[in-house]
Amino acid sequence: MISDLDKKLCLQIAKDSIAFELNLIEEIHPMPQSSIFTESFGLFVSLYHNKNLRGCIGYIKPFKPLYESIIEIAQLAAFHDDRFRPLSIAEFEKLIIEISILSTLFEIKDKDEFEIGRDGLFITNPRGIGLLLPQVATKHNWSKSTFLKETCKKAGLKESDLHDERTKVYRFEATIFQS
Repeated sequence: MISDLDKKLCLQIAKDSIAFELNLIEEIHPMPQSSIFTESFGLFVSLYHNKNLRGCIGYIKPFKPLYESIIEIAQLAAFHDDRFRPLSIAEFEKLIIEISILSTLFEIKDKDEFEIGRDGLFITNPRGIGLLLPQVATKHNWSKSTFLKETCKKAGLKESDLHDERTKVYRFEATIFQS
């Protein structure tokens, strides 16, 4: 899907976009020649400082070209994730950037139609929506049922909402890489 060189370029663009907002550089890496940067994908940028989550924001569905999405989402994750204060220059020096490029969403009817380590989950119901990336279940060593429960929790739903006919559950894969 994406070459190692393009992954490095994605990470550089994300890093530059944060550095630009911190006034550490005067311009962001220009759009690379590879055609993948003009394609649209669901995309998340997760930031870590001292192994702790420091920001995570993204688009579930394709919205903008990859190049534009990386710039926007990296800046949002660094400075506008409501769970954290804006990133500081001191934190930037030790920042780990993780990018997750999402596949298409596939609705699942049977709650066993996903695989831990391969799939992320997206749950939608009129009362809430929630998404957890594939690496979250792996990191916490969750079972399928725990992953479903935690995705419901992220959506502000109860586990019993999984039986509500208005609840839709989707799986997706992600290409994940980090600096």
